[in-house]
Amino acid sequence: MSHPVLVLARPAFLRWFYLGACIGLLGVGLTACQKPAPAQEPLRSVKVVTVGASGAGYELAFSGEVRARVESSLAFRVPGKLISRAAELGQRVTAGQLLAQLDPQDYQASADAAAAQLLAARSNRDLAAADFKRYQDLHAQGFISAAELERREVTLKQAQAQLQQAQAQNTVQGNQSGYTRLLADGAGVVTAVEAQAGQVVSAGQPVVRVALDGPRDVVFSVPENKLADLKPGQLIDLETWEGKHTLQAKVRDVAGSADPNTRTFVIKAALQMSAQSSAQNGTLKSAPVPEPVLGATVTVRLKPTASSDTPRIKLPTSALRQEAGATSVWVLDGSSMTVSAKTIAVAAADGNEVVVTSGLQAGDQVVTSGVHVLTAGQKVSVFGAKQ
Repeated sequence: MSHPVLVLARPAFLRWFYLGACIGLLGVGLTACQKPAPAQEPLRSVKVVTVGASGAGYELAFSGEVRARVESSLAFRVPGKLISRAAELGQRVTAGQLLAQLDPQDYQASADAAAAQLLAARSNRDLAAADFKRYQDLHAQGFISAAELERREVTLKQAQAQLQQAQAQNTVQGNQSGYTRLLADGAGVVTAVEAQAGQVVSAGQPVVRVALDGPRDVVFSVPENKLADLKPGQLIDLETWEGKHTLQAKVRDVAGSADPNTRTFVIKAALQMSAQSSAQNGTLKSAPVPEPVLGATVTVRLKPTASSDTPRIKLPTSALRQEAGATSVWVLDGSSMTVSAKTIAVAAADGNEVVVTSGLQAGDQVVTSGVHVLTAGQKVSVFGAKQ
């Protein structure tokens, strides 16, 4: 009787065994499928600067170029093939000097034809004048009628008109032949050469540009918000490229409209040349400041004419970052030691610094290095604070 009991109990024991094994394997599989815990982000060390506001005016610097007051873009008044060009870039020229030459053969032939027509017209006029004089004598003797004399007078007037037309045509053709020579309008320096020998040029196409001797201008561009700081007649300071000389210029022209490409306004200032004083052996001596050469780069330095009572903040350019078309900086929260982004408005650049007009307050701690590897809310440590 015991044998049937063992047979019935064995399958139940195996079922419980298999169920336990499956649960164990399932737990192992779930444990293997779980992702490892993310590594903790390293604590970055940053440099910060504690910003402070100042009500003092700030100096603006712009890059300018020295140009001639009058610069002529010379071109031929007739089309043709350029056979020679005597002018070279940077060459000094005098008034009336030959700069370029067109092929004059066709124009010379036209001038010769006009001269021949003038000779024929003059001969016809002389013949008509002789006939009219003879018919006047005949009319006085009563041999011809008054109507015949009037016809001879009309013939003479026609011959005279043809002569005048031939004279004008001869002058035009002579001028056309002379226009094949491009001459300098005045003394100056060749600043551009825009055509080469062998090239066929059209009438009015620029060939040579000459900066005439005389007054010099400093030309620079400013943004729209700086137009109020520049008025005609205002004196501005200039510094040469090597920084050895300081010059002055007087604003003479402020553009009335913005450049369509740069959206800036062109300012022209007349260069004021003066003597530079220096002390040698206890004696004050004045030496003339050398005039900047054409095309020289100068730094225009000026201060706003209006009083700057609004507090202004300066930041190094390394603190700036561009995000979604706006300029922003990372500001450190000292309590949580995390950084957050703040959008700022930049008014102008001053060397390696920028002037911030809004977005920050005095006392804010701004990150100045490593700004492109930080994220919002990231914890950082201060490497060194700077006031």
